[in-house]
Amino acid sequence: MSGFVEKPEPAQVQGLVHLHTGKVRDLYQNAAGDLVMVASDRISAFDWVLPTEIPGKGRVLAQLSLWWFDLLADLVPHHVLSTDLPEGAPADWEGRTLVCKSLRMVPVECVARGYLTGSGLAEYEATRTVCGLALPEGLVDGSELPAPIFTPATKAAVGDHDENVSYEEVARQVGAETAAQLRQTTLAVYGRARDIARERGIILADTKFEFGYDDDQLVIADEVLTPDSSRFWPADTWEPGRAQPSFDKQYVRDWLTSPASGWDRHSEQPPPALPADVVERTRAKYVEAYERLTGMVWS
Repeated sequence: MSGFVEKPEPAQVQGLVHLHTGKVRDLYQNAAGDLVMVASDRISAFDWVLPTEIPGKGRVLAQLSLWWFDLLADLVPHHVLSTDLPEGAPADWEGRTLVCKSLRMVPVECVARGYLTGSGLAEYEATRTVCGLALPEGLVDGSELPAPIFTPATKAAVGDHDENVSYEEVARQVGAETAAQLRQTTLAVYGRARDIARERGIILADTKFEFGYDDDQLVIADEVLTPDSSRFWPADTWEPGRAQPSFDKQYVRDWLTSPASGWDRHSEQPPPALPADVVERTRAKYVEAYERLTGMVWS
């Protein structure tokens, strides 16, 4: 069992209809039929949404996504229509709310990997493949791949694992033409973002995107290239053969699996609240990722 330790009550805003509460985002629809996406400060680990929030995390996710959307617009259009706060919305939605086009979403997590780690590493160690793609012998945790690969996954409900699938399975589900477009766009966006991050001393190990269609046009949606959807590693400490330090919720995972937490991740018991020092160090990592990538000071 997993999911929310305690599912939050969504804010009720006149003129907005609440559609969904996800791990991190709350989704509404306005009278025009547009989606209003609010990034929360919630954080998840090991398929649980934790009871403790990370202050400012939602704003970091929203602002970093906007920065990337602008840099990628010549490769693929994005879904953001406005960052204006809807009338009557809570003041604390400021800076973390995006009004977006309602798209016909493609039910595939589009993952690009330039380095081997995580579920890709586990599959490689068992089969020497990732999502059916054969890889060379001798790769280890953190190895750079000969070339970036497209390793899609099926989208899971909150609390369930996304499941890696082959390209052929994606083509069967969404059609050969759409599958080819997803692969080409995913790898193009990853390549652009990898080069930008590298200039700033950061390795983009892997990332996932979500796409939808606006009529016949493929559009990138949700969030993009944040520490929640990507693995960012400091380039100056990269060393294949071990787990890499990263700009994400590493402190949260480390604490939850340490004796200090008293929690068994394999039990059905929900995880405990995070201590203040873990919250602050995690917040600092998100802010550092924003500042190093954008070159702007977080405020």
